[in-house]
Amino acid sequence: MKNDINILGIETSCDETAVAIVKNGREIISNVVASQIESHKRFGGVVPEIASRHHVEQMTIVLEEAISKSKLDWDDIDAVAVTEGPGLVGALLVGVNSAKALAFAKQKPLIGVHHIAGHIYANRLVSEFQFPMLALIVSGGHTELVLMKEHGNYEVIGETRDDAAGEAYDKVARMLKLPYPGGPQIDRLAAMGEETIDFPRAWLEDDSYDFSFSGLKSAVINKIHNAKQRGEQLKDEDIAASFQASVIDVLTKKTVRAAKEFNVKQVIVAGGVAANKALRAELETQFKTLEIPLVIPPLKLCTDNAAMIAAAGAISYEQGKRSGLDLNANASLVLK
Repeated sequence: MKNDINILGIETSCDETAVAIVKNGREIISNVVASQIESHKRFGGVVPEIASRHHVEQMTIVLEEAISKSKLDWDDIDAVAVTEGPGLVGALLVGVNSAKALAFAKQKPLIGVHHIAGHIYANRLVSEFQFPMLALIVSGGHTELVLMKEHGNYEVIGETRDDAAGEAYDKVARMLKLPYPGGPQIDRLAAMGEETIDFPRAWLEDDSYDFSFSGLKSAVINKIHNAKQRGEQLKDEDIAASFQASVIDVLTKKTVRAAKEFNVKQVIVAGGVAANKALRAELETQFKTLEIPLVIPPLKLCTDNAAMIAAAGAISYEQGKRSGLDLNANASLVLK
């Protein structure tokens, strides 16, 4: 009698074509990612049409490699989970239609997964969840605080009102003429600089857990422009360090305040910016002091991957949630 639940996950929300198989929502059997960074680097960011074309080219290759590495056959797969949104609609459509075709051809249940739920459940691949739990999601398109009282239950208590943190990183990196993706470059440069510039912190209303990084981004751009006009020489390292200090200050303090207010038993961090070394270090310091368990996934699970989609899909599968073959890509899907 078969006891294990094997979920095949597909992720194509942006510029990674990924397929993975996860057992029981916790154990990665295979996890294959085809990155497009080199294709988009010359443009300084992701070009949606190019991303979609690459997904079409890579999907079959990545799928076959994930199945081969797992040493499983289709009889061992219990369901197909796929990112239905949010993301680039053209990119999402490639993954959704691939998943629908597989589910139909192999007669497997289909499960649509929210991309942010996937990032949250990347943490369950390294640690079991303790509820109530607080998740800080920080990526190129999202900056959110999500309160979870049980599996699959998401209450967004704070979100970005304009630029997400990762988006601000990329725009500041572009101003400093750093290569794409900008986040890792700013993190590296900041480690060599000092916080010599007092950039603003957008705290918003006293009781707000929302985030805003557009003003900070503009302040950095204005500082660079004004310095050039005056013939003043600013060190790129110090700009990076000062910018990053502002971002981390806001992210950390709001997360700490929310963890205390909601009396959570665990805090997790998710999304591409969770790979930032300075952010990881500051959060670890703060929550060690508070004696609240903190979970941050390894770097390979911070960026987009399909193991996180399969892990989130496993919870939906256990809860009896299924999607029909009319499942469609939803670029602005709400987490709920």
